Amino acid sequence: MNKNELISMIDYTLLKPIASKEDINQFCEDAIKYGFKTVFVNPHYVSYAHSILSRHNIKVGVPIGFSLGGATTHVKTEETREAITNGAEEIDMLINLGALKSAEYNVVKNDIKKVVKAAGDMTTKVIIETALLTEEEKEIATKMIIEAGADFVKTATGFNGGGATIKDVRLLHSLADGKIQVKAAGGIKTYQDVIDMIEAGATRIGASGAVDIINGKTTNAEY
Repeated sequence: MNKNELISMIDYTLLKPIASKEDINQFCEDAIKYGFKTVFVNPHYVSYAHSILSRHNIKVGVPIGFSLGGATTHVKTEETREAITNGAEEIDMLINLGALKSAEYNVVKNDIKKVVKAAGDMTTKVIIETALLTEEEKEIATKMIIEAGADFVKTATGFNGGGATIKDVRLLHSLADGKIQVKAAGGIKTYQDVIDMIEAGATRIGASGAVDIINGKTTNAEY
């Protein structure tokens, strides 16, 4: 896989809570320089990032229910709609982990379904925090994501302990069964890490250290 192909599969992210407007501006300039196709910023910065990147055909994505997933469905759907109004073109929502752990599966699936509906025809990814789940819960979550109509199952935020592992990506790829795709994110630090995740079945990579990674350096970023 050549470098340009790899870049096209990476969602470049800047989600740290203390990111300033100046940080976002530099982040956007880096996205333009290196040719990333999609970036992710927190909802507050969607409009600003979109104003910089739209003329370069770079999509701005946004996390929904970040970074704990415990917001109500109403809040998540309204957050999705506002983000779209502000220029967001991809949605990464965090599953309701508490409801999943409580076996309130109808709540979990409805939560996803409502956000997918609010997102319309936009690509929607659902973060499940693999490090916090049992194998059975990963299987149940992936099945619900498929049934709810989302496009991707995503490993992790990188903010709640653990991140993407080759084992989990292989498992999710198997569970997805070609019906949805897999995004690997959380703790991806090197170029080889990215290659390994793709070989395991990921079709999208989330990385805040993407610039270091594509330049052959090991990033210190955790998400």
